[in-house]
Amino acid sequence: MNYNNFIKLTKESKPSDAFSGIQLTLWYIIKDNWDMAHSIVQDINTEAASWIHAYLHRVEGDLVNADYWYNRAGKKSSNDSLEAELNNIIKSIL
Repeated sequence: MNYNNFIKLTKESKPSDAFSGIQLTLWYIIKDNWDMAHSIVQDINTEAASWIHAYLHRVEGDLVNADYWYNRAGKKSSNDSLEAELNNIIKSIL
């Protein structure tokens, strides 16, 4: 799946049955469901999941926790807008 196809599927009211893990987390982020996204991503132990986890804590305003997760992801803390960072995450993963 590529970025454009994924974004198109986020217009749906329910996530695609093909989504799991990271894609499902990203779908919930786009749908502004922080709790569900966080619940899913915290059980995934990859650098990509850690980056998403960092992003979620940045959205929440918990920058200390975000920095911890950026470090686990091997990333520097982001100074990009939240929208730009989310787009970078999605493009990087897909």
